[in-house]
Amino acid sequence: MISSITVNSQNNTAVVEKDILSKFDSFNKKMERLFKIIPVPIYSHSVEAGDIFGLAKFNLLKLSKNDIISSPSKLAEVATFSTLGRINISISTDLIWNEDKYMVLGYLNYRLQPELILGIGNDVSFDDSEEIEVTRFKFVNYGFIQVIKNFHIGLGADITIYNPIEADSTSFLYTDNVSGIDGGTGIGFGPSILYDSRDNRYNPSGGNFFGINTMFFPGWIGNPYEYSRIDVDARKYFNPWRKHVIAIQATTSYRENDVPFYELSQMGGDDKMRGYYKGAVRDKVLVDAQIEYRLPIWNIFGATTWIGTGRVADKYDSLSLNDWWLSYGVGLRIKVDSENNTNMRFDFGFGPNGVNGFYINFAEAF
Repeated sequence: MISSITVNSQNNTAVVEKDILSKFDSFNKKMERLFKIIPVPIYSHSVEAGDIFGLAKFNLLKLSKNDIISSPSKLAEVATFSTLGRINISISTDLIWNEDKYMVLGYLNYRLQPELILGIGNDVSFDDSEEIEVTRFKFVNYGFIQVIKNFHIGLGADITIYNPIEADSTSFLYTDNVSGIDGGTGIGFGPSILYDSRDNRYNPSGGNFFGINTMFFPGWIGNPYEYSRIDVDARKYFNPWRKHVIAIQATTSYRENDVPFYELSQMGGDDKMRGYYKGAVRDKVLVDAQIEYRLPIWNIFGATTWIGTGRVADKYDSLSLNDWWLSYGVGLRIKVDSENNTNMRFDFGFGPNGVNGFYINFAEAF
């Protein structure tokens, strides 16, 4: 009799747990449908911007219902306003069609923001930061065609408009006569190559990624600053056991000739060296790397932790094994698109001497 009661109790518990899970799944499906229609309120905080409030919209879609091979295309919009006067409005797109044969990847961004700068070079200190105000419009797009499986070649265009930079008259930008203080319009173009064997563009658990983007800003088309840039990005993903992922990324950026200071290679941001605001450390050469561990928690919830390091220099010959900056942190993941296995992420990034940042975004950092 006691045994019978025990079994019945276990069965009742299982039924209750199943019922709770069923209700949660039902609620989550409703929220996913709502998420595809309305924008999501977002909040973050950074040293240079203060508290940041805004709305974000993120959708994955198939450009053709008959194309079951192409990766989902992305359409993302975000508008934020901060307590320290920052305005940031962006639209980014990944348009992919004809069984992954064609891609157009790019973004449009307007920002008006106070920005803390430390100087140029790796040997800078947060104690010496100064504030400037930057107003920028930027349009960047790369068009790609697949030449063999997973391998694309492309051509990109960049149109950037900067207003004159507002800074204190004693700023090093004036005393050192740094290029870029007067702003201007830059028009660039350049080839690109891309290898991508990831199993999911927005939440990969396996495969590789390797890309080289170039851009040239020649003087003959009226550019106020004549320079070029090269960005290299390499990633590797491992799936050591079910739903656990180890992701590794290494990047380098190189700028040459008369580079305006706002287009120098910049460390930091919401995807690399998290915790440092983008541009906290800048120069012509940047090298950084990070490793991240992603694990499931329960149902739609997951977590991540990472550690990264980076350094800048005026040229590759000047890089050394000393004075590398450190980034580390933890994050929460919430699946917002189960059909395409895509998450909303909440990341807390840190560095030595009080460096920190909080980020809300969609898809994985890399």
